[in-house]
Amino acid sequence: MPDVLTYVLHFEGAFNKNSLGAVSEGAARAEEIGGQCHALVLGGDDLTDELCSSLGAYGATKVFRARGPEGLAQPVIDAMAKAIDDQGHGYALFGGGLLGFEIGAGLAARKQAGVTMEVTSVRAEDGKLVAERPILQDSQISVSRYRGDLGIIIGRINAFEVVSRDGGSAEVVDLDIEYSSWSTQASMVQRGEQRGADVDIEGADVLVAGGRGLGQAENFKLAEDLASAFGGNTAVAATRAVVDAGWYPYAAQIGQTGKTVAPKLYLAAGISGAIQHKVGMQSSENIVAINKDANAPIFEFSDLGIVGDLNKILPKLTEAIKDRKGS
Repeated sequence: MPDVLTYVLHFEGAFNKNSLGAVSEGAARAEEIGGQCHALVLGGDDLTDELCSSLGAYGATKVFRARGPEGLAQPVIDAMAKAIDDQGHGYALFGGGLLGFEIGAGLAARKQAGVTMEVTSVRAEDGKLVAERPILQDSQISVSRYRGDLGIIIGRINAFEVVSRDGGSAEVVDLDIEYSSWSTQASMVQRGEQRGADVDIEGADVLVAGGRGLGQAENFKLAEDLASAFGGNTAVAATRAVVDAGWYPYAAQIGQTGKTVAPKLYLAAGISGAIQHKVGMQSSENIVAINKDANAPIFEFSDLGIVGDLNKILPKLTEAIKDRKGS
């Protein structure tokens, strides 16, 4: 069937932005191939009829509500597999992020389906969906077409635009699901709040980016203090390594699997300069790198390089900028 199923993550009565982007994208593409977009939500009593039906404003015509532990991959895989078995969806589409990658990969294994990750564009072709993703340092586009009954599409972070529709209301259907024994073994210990999730790093004039050289998540305060000293249209960014480690939010990730930026000033603190990161920031007008390793690759394409301990250099640079601005 040409219907598309999406998973929508929620927290404290609000839906995740990337998930809403997936619903919007799924609805638009499903219409092009003569299908509908359905959504699946999983959680407890906070999933009210009103909240679930509101996904209709983003194009979902039906919302499957499953009761279970929200925010964990395995229960969602069970629930999505059940919905697909019952309804015969032709595609499952995710908005990206580590949870989306884990659910999508697990669902692909469960259903023996084709899967494409880091997708930046989805289009209709001959009544089917085709996924496109950048490859070879974003210099080429790979096109995926799906065989069989199910194709799984996992977007790159923020690849799908959130589009609201006036007057939309989705039908809410409770999904009766029996979870696999292994799906309930894990439990949520603590849920952290993403810092800087609403910061527009793509539009910033000045970016202070941090890498593993910062040593620990708490040291990102050095980058944040420096960005604050610059003032104006300044933001803090991060490499994929620190995002994967949970040090900084995905919204701030730069590189081949993150965002591409071109600020007037890009200050790289503790970033080695791997090619995957270079792809995302090499168009910056001015690149300044701070790294204790004099042989770090980032110095090869920096306009100015500083070899030294960033834990000492960043605070001094912050104070110098404050003094210069008289603040």
